Amino acid sequence: MAHDTGWFTSSYSAGSNNSCVEVRLTDAGVGVRDSKNPAGPRLAVAATTWDAFVSGLRR
Repeated sequence: MAHDTGWFTSSYSAGSNNSCVEVRLTDAGVGVRDSKNPAGPRLAVAATTWDAFVSGLRR
């Protein structure tokens, strides 16, 4: 079975701010989109690229 989390926002996103991105983790990689425009452009990156990005944020 393929891994697909569906679109989700970070638990750190502020509900009243509406300035969120949504993320989708799949076997093919990671998708990122603007929560205010879900039908708009999306960014797709490799899982290793996403892991490096998140690790950099945590430092």
